[in-house]
Amino acid sequence: MNWDDIRKEYETTEITLRELAEKYVIKYPTIKSRNQRQGWVKDASPGATDASSDKDASKKRRGPPKGNKNAVGNRGGAPPGSKNALGNKGGHGGPYRNDKAVTHGFFRKFLPDDTAEIMEQLETRSPIDMMWDQITIQYAAILRAQQIMLVKDRDDLTKELKKSKLVTTEKTDNEETEWEIQFAWDKQATFLTAQSRAMTTLQNLIRQYDEMCRQDGADTEHQLRVEKLKKEISILDKKGGSDGSKPPLHIIVDYGDDAS
Repeated sequence: MNWDDIRKEYETTEITLRELAEKYVIKYPTIKSRNQRQGWVKDASPGATDASSDKDASKKRRGPPKGNKNAVGNRGGAPPGSKNALGNKGGHGGPYRNDKAVTHGFFRKFLPDDTAEIMEQLETRSPIDMMWDQITIQYAAILRAQQIMLVKDRDDLTKELKKSKLVTTEKTDNEETEWEIQFAWDKQATFLTAQSRAMTTLQNLIRQYDEMCRQDGADTEHQLRVEKLKKEISILDKKGGSDGSKPPLHIIVDYGDDAS
């Protein structure tokens, strides 16, 4: 995707931002953010074309119809004696205390463009959706760890070269090496400790999510998400604690007296 070409098309034709978003399969808030940050301006210079009719945009007629005299004698401004604007000092264009543009300008000033775009797109997500995102990311990390930290059996030994240097004497040249060795029981203990911490974090996230569901009156879909996740984690707990080295972690979600 070439943003320079997209900007050129916007500035040299009469295509709208929403039409550009549909044409290039871009989310509308993303292209709108680009427009605001980079200051895209419509251009009616010679050679610019109307996207809908391929006509020269610079020759497009503007103003009232030919022969129209509605504005004859109108020097602009309000009629004499008008007090409609009395006391109006102007403003920044938004409601009182509206600082949305100020906030976005602050982010665009100090944050990278990609980060600012992500933050603006996150405005459409509710807190409960963000909490569910955290749960799924944490759960995905736990599942991925099952493969990375797998211990095959008690003879599964890991030997990694930690340090190596060449020692030269008058008679010989010797290489000194230092190895880091991890036995199966060391790796298993490390894995169980890390998994226990990750499970505790996941448990807290689920508890917070459930609390938000009940406070915000969420529909049954959110509750079913939690129930499904509880069953999957229960299976994972039994698998992880099958050797008897560590008891399984139980996740308890209390829906209160209102649960049916």
